[in-house]
Amino acid sequence: MPGEPEWPVREVVVEYDEGWFVGGYDRVEQPDGTEKRYYWAELSPATVIVAVADGQVLFVEQYRPTVRNTQLELPAGVVESGESYTEAGARELAEETGFEPSATSLLQEVWCSTGVLRHQRGYVFAEGLEPVDVDHDSNEFLTPRAVPVDEALALAREPPTNDATLEGLLLAEREGLL
Repeated sequence: MPGEPEWPVREVVVEYDEGWFVGGYDRVEQPDGTEKRYYWAELSPATVIVAVADGQVLFVEQYRPTVRNTQLELPAGVVESGESYTEAGARELAEETGFEPSATSLLQEVWCSTGVLRHQRGYVFAEGLEPVDVDHDSNEFLTPRAVPVDEALALAREPPTNDATLEGLLLAEREGLL
């Protein structure tokens, strides 16, 4: 849950709760005294991994039914209870790609799409990749794909693309890691 509200919250209504996804609204008193429903969707925290080895960035290619297209994405997944972003990043990278990192570091933690989501994302940089057994989740039908570092950002900018992949690569580039 986010921090203490600056505007009075008169009511909190949960309309949908699937455990991993909760949706509802807060009835909020605005500064001018009027009240409005601010709808929100709450998701578990997630990690996005920028994994680099031998001059290559590791992506996964997968079909996304929600947007009805196949995307080339950075590996990502939900942060499980008790995990840090870096621990979740190492686990998700191994599960999705079959590579375990020897080192991870947190590039950035952000709130996503704050007009409607209550969702935090941590961007993790991973290096020193060693092969391990792949353990996909039951809904993961994806293919790992290595892309040369100097082509990764340009390729990720080609439609269709997504915010997490672009943000992760831009953060890593800014930090001098690509």
